[in-house]
Amino acid sequence: MEASAALSLQSCSWIGSEKVGRKTSGFARLSNRCLEERKVSMLRFGDPRRSGASIRTGHAERKIFCCHKKPSGSENFHNSFDEALVLKRKSEEVLPYLSGRCIYLVGMMGSGKSTVGKILAEVLCYSFFDSDKLVEQAVGVSSVAQIFKEYSEAFFRDNESEVLKDLSSMRRLVVATGGGAVIRPINWKYMKQGITIWLDVPLEALARRIAAVGTASRPLLHQEPGDPYMKAFAKLTTLSEQRGKAYANADARVSLEHIADKKGHGDVHALTPTDIAFEALTQIESYVIENAAAFNHRFILG
Repeated sequence: MEASAALSLQSCSWIGSEKVGRKTSGFARLSNRCLEERKVSMLRFGDPRRSGASIRTGHAERKIFCCHKKPSGSENFHNSFDEALVLKRKSEEVLPYLSGRCIYLVGMMGSGKSTVGKILAEVLCYSFFDSDKLVEQAVGVSSVAQIFKEYSEAFFRDNESEVLKDLSSMRRLVVATGGGAVIRPINWKYMKQGITIWLDVPLEALARRIAAVGTASRPLLHQEPGDPYMKAFAKLTTLSEQRGKAYANADARVSLEHIADKKGHGDVHALTPTDIAFEALTQIESYVIENAAAFNHRFILG
């Protein structure tokens, strides 16, 4: 069964799905204008309670800190505002180099691809897609874990490739891919139509985060018994050994250990998604400038 993602260039949010037998075709309309006043939420990478939507669009919910009661809150608010402003300025520097090319984020499960991807899409005025969500929409099943259970991992991978093929023909997208998208060479053919960024997170940090939020949404982890952290770390270690060389095929690498070291943090959990997004923009800029001729040739040829 092939996944069909009917994508057009008019709005940036999913507006529904149409079932045809066992197959579901997702509708996406992408926005060709950006709401400049949309607010980027400043989330802590290591706080699983906040790992939901990092972007609020339309009428943003604003939290007001009373300076006379909570000066530290006011300081945090201004620090967050300053970080967002710096990030926006960086995006304006990078945007001319992109020429509408898509950005694909790759990395292990739990590495923050969706959270960081939404922030990058926000500041670049791109549209954001999560390839796992697109597969769920296309197949008509509520979760990747359920797809694994009802069909198979191979079935999911086939549909994942179809989704990436559809996305590769488009422009001005930030795409958060599934952790295993890198294992199929055909997926690299599609993703290399744009720029690929590897979010490289220490396995200990990934295991801690996954253990904190639970493994129900992680089909490669959920069925294994034992301590959540230990089984997550063991499985992540195995996956890292299997996929490490594949992740290294990315055009640029964003190392959280490197960012934490630059900022004087002893733990990557002290980083915000904004820190990571800023480094991603920096790496994108460096890559495009250093490889302008080769990349432009590749992009034109498709």
